[in-house]
Amino acid sequence: MAPDYDLVVIGGGINGTGIARDAVGRGASVLLAEMGDLAGATSSASTKLIHGGLRYLEYYEFDLVRKALKEREVLWRAAPHIVWPLRFILPHHKDLRPAWLLRLGLFLYDHLGGRKLLPATKTVKLDRAPFSEGLKSLFSKGFEYSDCWVEDARLVVLNARDAADRGAEILTRTKCYSARREGKLWRIDLRNLETGEESTVTASVLVNAAGPWVADMLSGVVGANRTSNVRLVKGSHIVVPRLYTHDRCFIFQNGDGRIIFAIPYETDFTLIGTTDVDYQSDPGEVTISNDEVSYLCKAVSEYFERAVTKDDVVHTYSGVRPLYDDGAEDAKAATRDYVLELEGGKESPALLSVFGGKITTYRKLAEHALEKVTPFLPFNKGIWTANAPLPGGDFDVLSFADQVSGLRDSYPFLGERFAKRLMHAYGTDSQHILGGAKSIADLGHHFGADLYEAEVKWLVDREWARTSDDIAWRRSKLGLRLTGSDLVKLDRYLSDYLAQKAGAAA
Repeated sequence: MAPDYDLVVIGGGINGTGIARDAVGRGASVLLAEMGDLAGATSSASTKLIHGGLRYLEYYEFDLVRKALKEREVLWRAAPHIVWPLRFILPHHKDLRPAWLLRLGLFLYDHLGGRKLLPATKTVKLDRAPFSEGLKSLFSKGFEYSDCWVEDARLVVLNARDAADRGAEILTRTKCYSARREGKLWRIDLRNLETGEESTVTASVLVNAAGPWVADMLSGVVGANRTSNVRLVKGSHIVVPRLYTHDRCFIFQNGDGRIIFAIPYETDFTLIGTTDVDYQSDPGEVTISNDEVSYLCKAVSEYFERAVTKDDVVHTYSGVRPLYDDGAEDAKAATRDYVLELEGGKESPALLSVFGGKITTYRKLAEHALEKVTPFLPFNKGIWTANAPLPGGDFDVLSFADQVSGLRDSYPFLGERFAKRLMHAYGTDSQHILGGAKSIADLGHHFGADLYEAEVKWLVDREWARTSDDIAWRRSKLGLRLTGSDLVKLDRYLSDYLAQKAGAAA
């Protein structure tokens, strides 16, 4: 009996959507099921960096760093709207790592990853403008190097969109509650958590990309007798009003051996993170602790003239990283590399489970995952994603400013800030959202900030958005600007619009 799908992926985070996109592009039939919203957990709670991981050099993870560094420019080319270069300043703290060690680490960082477009490391004087702004005067020397920013949740959604455009079926708010082997196929039972409707599909290969729930998936859903070790580590971030006006990011050494980032964020804010805390509770209920807030405030206050306090915090977020448990004593030392475990595939259908990983290396993870299951799938194409743009990213990496100018020329009623936000979120799809609009009024109902009905409809119709949280905190970061009453209006509109769509489909 032929399966309903060649491949079923459980989990709509960056690894799950990356695998689904790659597999359907190779000719497999694919279904992805996510129990919540796309990027609803760990994949929207990162530090939002495409980076090699400078500190991992201290743990001799040279292969991981090399792999990640090589991906920076690959992902920048694929999605120049949601990925862009940043320059980081690492102040020299005379009481911590010596300057020669920092220079050596940055030399390796510059040369391990085949950097072509990103500028090289250089020494900077921190007692001069603009970098002296806000910093304590005792920090006079630093090193400036390159990495990239990414809109993490949008990266997930764009992978899902590309997968769907190529023929994959993407089901959100759909939980897999049972998966059992029947002969040479998987029998997978699904439940729509909004309607309660249940369905059953069959597949040749099952991919467990459930993130923090990867072990629960193995033991509770698949019924495996053995589950590999997974180490859940919580990472938390705080957002405060902007601490300085220049565009550089800071990477600060901390006395406990960790590093903390301070990054310009959404124009008016500074993002500070992250922590590394072992976590034992429900990943769906993760929140920042008072201790973590205090830790982050204290860490950056070691460097800034004006102390950052908990009263400055305007927003927080936390996520749980499903790291492979390599036995490291401290959470900060646990490997960030991914581990792929394959079971079955000969006499019984294959199960591939994904442990760990970084958002930077998701594309390579997908390639390696499919390499493991290639013998069991009808692929008619080899690796392909390295040179394929994601939706909206079909323009040159160095032409972003020209794209914004072009959008404003086509829609003169857009302000610079609004046009830039649309281009950073949607790239060339911005024109599809704006359509034939001749004035701001043509964009429909205004929900607050610069969110209008035309964009909301796009997010529902094309990007699986269902709630104000989906839109305000994952498809965008407009939650930093929308009021409580704005969000209530948005949820009411979404409820009515979804009901209309359901009625039209009936």
